[in-house]
Amino acid sequence: MKEDILLLKSLADESRLKIIKSLLDGEKCVCQIIPKLSVKQSTTSIHLRKLEKAGIISSRRDGKKIFYKIINKKVKSIVKILGCSK
Repeated sequence: MKEDILLLKSLADESRLKIIKSLLDGEKCVCQIIPKLSVKQSTTSIHLRKLEKAGIISSRRDGKKIFYKIINKKVKSIVKILGCSK
């Protein structure tokens, strides 16, 4: 139950929901995510960390780039139900 509450709280932010929407079609570099948001790079990093801490996304480093992908299977269903998928 606590995991589900954390998941919903994490998705309740507009910027984090935009991040999730951008990751629906697969893994993206942070440099591909930032332009989709209307916030600073540092703010984007904070949102990405919160999503990662909640177990919604994971990251991997490839050289200087960091890539993110959705790992929580419930997220795609939730976004689809909300009607905010691509």
